[in-house]
Amino acid sequence: MVRSTLSQQKICLSILSLALVFFATGARAEKDFAGIVSSATPEATAAGIEILEKGGNAIDAAVAVSLALGATEPAGSGLFGQTVMLVRLNSGEEPFVIQGTTYSPGTIPAEVDRSQLTGGHTASTVPSTLRVLDFAKRNFGSKAVSWADTLAPAIRYASEGFVVGPFRHRSFRNSTASLTKQDAARELFVRADGIPYQVGDVFRNAKLAATLRRIASDGAMDFYRGNIAAEIAADMAEHAGWITADDLRQLPEPAIVPAIHSDYRGYDIYTLPPPFGGWIVLQILNVLETSPGSVLGADDDKRRLALLDAMHIGHSTRRYDLVPGFHNYAKDIATKISKKEAIELLGNYKQERGGETTHFSIVDANGMVVSATQSIDSFFGAKVAHPTLGILYNNYMQSFRLEDDGSPYVLATRQMPLSSMSATIVIKDGDSKLILGSPGSARIISAVVQITSHWIDIDAGIEAAVRAYRVHAIPDNQAYVEGESISTALLSGLAERGFDLKRPAYGVSDSQYDPYFGGVHALAFENSAWTGAADPRRDGAVGIAYIE
Repeated sequence: MVRSTLSQQKICLSILSLALVFFATGARAEKDFAGIVSSATPEATAAGIEILEKGGNAIDAAVAVSLALGATEPAGSGLFGQTVMLVRLNSGEEPFVIQGTTYSPGTIPAEVDRSQLTGGHTASTVPSTLRVLDFAKRNFGSKAVSWADTLAPAIRYASEGFVVGPFRHRSFRNSTASLTKQDAARELFVRADGIPYQVGDVFRNAKLAATLRRIASDGAMDFYRGNIAAEIAADMAEHAGWITADDLRQLPEPAIVPAIHSDYRGYDIYTLPPPFGGWIVLQILNVLETSPGSVLGADDDKRRLALLDAMHIGHSTRRYDLVPGFHNYAKDIATKISKKEAIELLGNYKQERGGETTHFSIVDANGMVVSATQSIDSFFGAKVAHPTLGILYNNYMQSFRLEDDGSPYVLATRQMPLSSMSATIVIKDGDSKLILGSPGSARIISAVVQITSHWIDIDAGIEAAVRAYRVHAIPDNQAYVEGESISTALLSGLAERGFDLKRPAYGVSDSQYDPYFGGVHALAFENSAWTGAADPRRDGAVGIAYIE
């Protein structure tokens, strides 16, 4: 096992930062801008830059980043997960969604226990990630780079390894006890001495590298209809899992669906439709828009309380679940994201008062934008792995309800799971201005709202918006507050609203910046150029691509 000390790693990261500064300044005079990437690992960002500098477009880079994230941030995503892309091809077109939801299997036993939905082989929905990447590449990728080219960086990182950073160490540490319960998962994700991978360790996944080589050679559909599919189905059958070869073969091609849209203080906001969480983002922003600029224009207690009010309203309305084809979907979604609805919700609120995921953002030189979120749901998904393919199964089945409460998310065959994914593009006067998204279950929605509002209302730049401390509220009057201290004024405001103050103990934070509150990887057009921010709560990086 190869190791480096923490100080050595910091030196390496410093060199990387200096290199990025060089590319962003000194190299600019001699080379043309080819694109910019913000993602949750330096390796995935470098993969995207590599493809952009080979002449690929934002979709080509997205395929490379997605697969590299699966190799270098295995707790958050992978081949057996789901990926959803919000895409804008150019400034003359509206954004659209490549709808990459997963689906429950085609056969589910009559009697199911909740534990079967949270972990193990029965917890997984039929994965969509490779179908989304293949579809996106075939329909919107450039001809400059091949399918195999886009897989090459992920193969390299899986084979040669990457240096474990602080967040990824904490992810390993937090899940080691669960991962050791299955031999295949333990072999892949726990050191041979039983200790979690440490900061400075080199993590490799040779089995995943071999699987990616097969996909590079034989194509994505081998995962669904070929030899890889047969190996997955056999492992599922051996361990009483519910996914079959028919489920993999019958997974539909991703659909292209319209993004949902609203506006906030003169900016157009486009985000993901149900079964994802974008409609809650729009609803919360509509509520915030009723507050004057003096309330939201500074990063202070007044702003935090206004955010908590709006979040509590928005997250509380999520009980009215929406999904395409369920009841009066089109009418319901239009009502929920309307300004009138926000005013009524705020009035009612005042009267009453007394998993793990990853996100990346890409813009290329031609203005193509990709805002993509992908996940295997919980940290390390179902905590079980395929013994030879090097992949973890997801645990999206936990999103379904066992009791039939009349909602669309009751456990049934071939249904979409509920998701909080909220990839977002902000447009002003026809031009893309802000691209963002986050992991973090319901905190995805809260994080996207806060960064969007901070960037527009405070106008201090994307770096300040991503670094600002965050809050989160849930329907049962619980308020989560990040930061080193809590003022008397904020405590009084929480008490007035009947909130119970919570400080998260998520198990993956060693500082006041807590990954519980998300991991926003954003790009913004500022001072006539694209810039970006990688969330300090994760191990991510921003990179800029240049070509001769």
